[in-house]
Amino acid sequence: MIEKTRTIVIATIAFLGVLCITSGIIMPKVIKLEEPKRIVKLKITQKRVAKAKTNEIKLKDMESEINTPISVKIEDYLVYDLDSKILKSLKLDTSSVNVTQAGSYTYTITYKKKTYNGTYVIKEKPLPTINNMTLKSLKLTKGATLSTDIATYIVEAIPEEAKIGIKIDLSGVNVNAAGTYQYTISYNGKFYTGNIEIYEPQITLPPQTTTPKEENKVTPEEPKKEEQKPEESTPLTP
Repeated sequence: MIEKTRTIVIATIAFLGVLCITSGIIMPKVIKLEEPKRIVKLKITQKRVAKAKTNEIKLKDMESEINTPISVKIEDYLVYDLDSKILKSLKLDTSSVNVTQAGSYTYTITYKKKTYNGTYVIKEKPLPTINNMTLKSLKLTKGATLSTDIATYIVEAIPEEAKIGIKIDLSGVNVNAAGTYQYTISYNGKFYTGNIEIYEPQITLPPQTTTPKEENKVTPEEPKKEEQKPEESTPLTP
């Protein structure tokens, strides 16, 4: 009996020892799992890559709006970055580019007697939006001069920046012949039509005033003057 009790006590102690050891191993892991996760922020910086210098000269296709000054920097016209020594030897010529008129022009860059050509486009500025225009019906005398002022033909007030885009066609109007003619105005792809009447003014003569005919009047004869006889002189007696 004592031996059996002893065996039970030893087994119990052994079990508790194993339990303590197991708890020591498991508990740190449990605690570790319960710890909040740390969020690590990574800052990514973009590495600047320097453009490689080259000796190849290649020109850009340039463009700008009408009446806008163009660049005089040679670097703005080159596709690639050139060595500073080469850059100083380049000569830019934009003299053929007309900034006051829309169109496509050619500019040149010269290097060591070799000329490179580029394209420069001058674009029209965007025109203001005009939803509608009302044209006037005009009446002019024969032989009159047709006006070129836009305000003569359009009822509405037109912004100054829009006037450059308005085109007047008066080719169908004959001011030397009486009649009614059509004229057209175009703006931003839209066309408008108006009428001009040419008339010949009637000449009105002033009323003529008639004077009664004068009757034949008899002019009375003037009385004849009597001839005066010379007085006789009385001789003096000595």
